[in-house]
Amino acid sequence: MGIFAKIKDGLKRTRETMSASVASMLNSFTQIDEDLFEELEELLVMGDVGVPTAEYICGELRKQVKEQRVTDPSQINEMLRQIIADMLRGGEELKLSTKPSVILVIGVNGVGKTTTVGKLAAMFTKQGKKVILSAADTFRAAAVEQLEIWAERSGAEIISQPQGSDPASVVFDSIAAAKARGADIVICDTAGRLHNKKNLMEELAKINRIIQREAPDADREVLLVLDATTGQNAINQAKEFMSVADITGIVLTKLDGTPRGGVVLAIRKELGLPVKFIGVGEQVDDLQPFDADQFAEALFERQEET
Repeated sequence: MGIFAKIKDGLKRTRETMSASVASMLNSFTQIDEDLFEELEELLVMGDVGVPTAEYICGELRKQVKEQRVTDPSQINEMLRQIIADMLRGGEELKLSTKPSVILVIGVNGVGKTTTVGKLAAMFTKQGKKVILSAADTFRAAAVEQLEIWAERSGAEIISQPQGSDPASVVFDSIAAAKARGADIVICDTAGRLHNKKNLMEELAKINRIIQREAPDADREVLLVLDATTGQNAINQAKEFMSVADITGIVLTKLDGTPRGGVVLAIRKELGLPVKFIGVGEQVDDLQPFDADQFAEALFERQEET
């Protein structure tokens, strides 16, 4: 299955709810009027796009309809797709040009954080990169064992310490190993605690200090993993983490298991964070680099294809 086919298949449930509802609504109108815009905005909100983002999309649509003098509702779908692609585009690429570069993966427990680390490792090793996994989630009992399985599966190396060790110490050892072994990328798995913001802030700050001290010139990505099935709650999680970390991008997992894929739009518009990867299945290659045009195409596919 090709990349676009994977994304299209992964967005099936979202497309069957939000996009199909929009298409059905547009077919019920013979002209473009304020009632159409109001119904469209309501459908977007129901699709977990969020009120501010739905208002923005409809505002852009109103403006373009007026400028282009569009009168046929059947043209709205294509205009929607373009507005969404334009809104999502930019910042998707990882900046990992130094050797080593560091990726810090953060997020609450249960969102697929360790799995994301493993899938990223598999992607990079497939590209010929030498990868070291840093098992800095030393609090969850199964975290290190889970990461060891991913290291073996992906061909990456792993640096770990016993459960309960200082996470920053693991990161320190990982960077030292990366320098000594000529590794290209260090990917750090971290604990997913959010109930105590003070502890989380202190832990992330300490890890960041270690990275800054030991690899001051290294490119660094801080990726927040969010579970698409939580819909608008993902926005609230992101806001919490934004207060304690300089996030460079989002990894949105489990898109294939939810009709709430519209939350991608809210993340970009409300938080200003680029989505860098989306998870559209269980397989190792189902973590896909985010492509705004492909996402919009898969979300609002052309009517002749439906």
